[in-house]
Amino acid sequence: MDQLELMRSRLQSPLQIGSVTINSRVLQSPLSGVTDKVFRRLVRRYAPVSMMYTEMVSAAEMHHLRRLPEVMDIDPDERPISIQLFDCRPDFLAEAARKAVDQGADTIDINMGCPVNKITKNGGGSSLLRDPATAIQIVEAVCQAVSVPVTVKTRIGWSDEAINAVEFAQQMAAAGAQMLTLHGRTRAQGYTGSARWEWIAKVKAALDIPVIANGDIVSVDSALRCLLQTQADGIMCSRGTLGYPFLVGEIDHFLKTGQRLPAPGPVERLQCAREHLIMLWEYKGVRGIRQARKHMAWYAKDFLGAAELRDQLCRVDSVAQGCYLLDEAIAQLQDSL
Repeated sequence: MDQLELMRSRLQSPLQIGSVTINSRVLQSPLSGVTDKVFRRLVRRYAPVSMMYTEMVSAAEMHHLRRLPEVMDIDPDERPISIQLFDCRPDFLAEAARKAVDQGADTIDINMGCPVNKITKNGGGSSLLRDPATAIQIVEAVCQAVSVPVTVKTRIGWSDEAINAVEFAQQMAAAGAQMLTLHGRTRAQGYTGSARWEWIAKVKAALDIPVIANGDIVSVDSALRCLLQTQADGIMCSRGTLGYPFLVGEIDHFLKTGQRLPAPGPVERLQCAREHLIMLWEYKGVRGIRQARKHMAWYAKDFLGAAELRDQLCRVDSVAQGCYLLDEAIAQLQDSL
């Protein structure tokens, strides 16, 4: 049996996150401004048993406004689902976690990896890599507040000079985290350069809880390379799913069967973009149309005329206009076949 088959064999069993069993080793990452209920529905169409994550939810907003943000809106039947929270105050996060469980979250994920300044300047996200004492208090407080598993998503370090992935991961596990997802970049890298999967391998070797690899997973092939190098317990797809909600399902299918699904062509992708637009309009109204612009642009790539179409889609202000542009492009692509 070659390395690939050995790896596939190792990943055939369900992913166990504390008391929660997930029948897929491929997860959809939380993505701010992206992974709303509509996007998750599309991803789940192709990956029905994979774990989905909401967008990041501010524990401070939940505390001060005393209401549930729209990003916590989940379908009663969209399981398994995790709600991701961020802040730097253990009591706020514990309070938010209880509300998230009431909403139906199967696990609570604590964001300790977001590199965005407006998050880190207030002590949240990846800034917790520089404050492990607070990070430990957060995990302990949330674990005490809820009965569902608590997980952590983080990065390999603040900068090249401050990579502390192994020690930090061990501290999170000791505090009670029951899974750790590691993005193989530092905070300083943001989303530039390459993910350093070798650090994920080091963390995996050091932990007994599941370790999920994240960063530069854009295809079945990249997922397999990452899993082989890191020996991680699963994969989390992030930006590779922008305009491509098929990715989680494609990787999951290969891991389970050893077979590749046919990649959707431009026509199928634009048909999905059309459906995405309509669903966002039905869910959010005019605001949904504005949000759909970026999604439609992400779908429109790798075919003749894609750049011009993207430019037009970015200015769409009605469902009718968006559908017209997409229908015209679809018809032209079909005529060229």
